[in-house]
Amino acid sequence: MMKMSDETPVSSLVLPVLIRPILSQLEKRNVSASQTLRSALFKTENTHPGFAYNLVAGIMKQGDISINMNESVLRLQGTVSDLEGGEYRLNRSEDAFQELNKKSMALKRILSRIPDEINDRKTFLETIKEIASAIKKLLDAVNEVSAYIPGPSNKQALEQRKREFVKYSKRFSNTLKDYFKEGHANAVFISALYLIHQTNQIMITVKSKCE
Repeated sequence: MMKMSDETPVSSLVLPVLIRPILSQLEKRNVSASQTLRSALFKTENTHPGFAYNLVAGIMKQGDISINMNESVLRLQGTVSDLEGGEYRLNRSEDAFQELNKKSMALKRILSRIPDEINDRKTFLETIKEIASAIKKLLDAVNEVSAYIPGPSNKQALEQRKREFVKYSKRFSNTLKDYFKEGHANAVFISALYLIHQTNQIMITVKSKCE
C-alpha cells in the first residue's frame, strides 16, 4: 500500500479532493448510500493511508487511462467548495477561526491554478506573487488562532505544524527557481500539493485542539 513520501503527496489528497465531491453529488440522490460509502472509504483510508489513491490508480490502469495525477488533483483542488472542506474546515464562530478557514481555502485555490497558468510566464509570475501573499496571510491567521489554543503542549503542536508549513513553503520557492532553470513542471505540481497537504495538517491540528 502506498505511503506518503516525498514523491507522492497526491496520495493524501485523492480522497478529499477527488472522491469526497463525488460522494457529495451522490448524497443528493441517495443519502444512506453516500454515507455508507463515505464511512467505509474514510475508515479504510485511515487504516491504510494511500488506499484511495491506489483505488483510483488501479481503475485508471484497468481502463488504460494515462493522466498526470499530480496535475489533475492539483487542478481539482480549485473545484472543492467551502462546504466540502470536511475535516479541514473549522466550525468555531470566532472571527479568528473563520479567517483561518478563508485563508486556507484561498491559498489552496490559488495553488490549484498552477497547471493552467504555468506555461504563461507573465501570468504565472503574477500567480507566484499571489501565492507568497496568501502564505503570509495564512501564517498571520494561524498566529491569531494560536491565542485560543489551550495549554502549552497544544500550542507547541501547532507551532510544530507551522514550522513544517514554512519548511514546505521554502521548498516550494526553491522548486520554482529550479523550474525557471530546468522547466520541470511536475516538480512544481508536487511541491504545490505538499503545500496543500501542510495547510490541511494545520487545519486538522487546530481543529483537534480547539473543537
